[in-house]
Amino acid sequence: MAEPFWSAEDIATLKAAIVSGVLTVSYDGPPRRTVQYQSLKEMRDLLAEMISQVGAAAGTRPSGRYVKFSKGFS
Repeated sequence: MAEPFWSAEDIATLKAAIVSGVLTVSYDGPPRRTVQYQSLKEMRDLLAEMISQVGAAAGTRPSGRYVKFSKGFS
């Protein structure tokens, strides 16, 4: 599989920006770039995509839990 465009450092940079509430993020790269996002939602969506791409390249997948509800009737 091809190497992802995003790095673990890019993910950490975006997470820090989301926590601080800023919409302009500078990535060290390569390539070095500065991005002005429109909203925190856009940043969160990109973060999920970044994590997915980096995880797929590493051969892992995001973990999740599924909850099953039952009313007790069999």
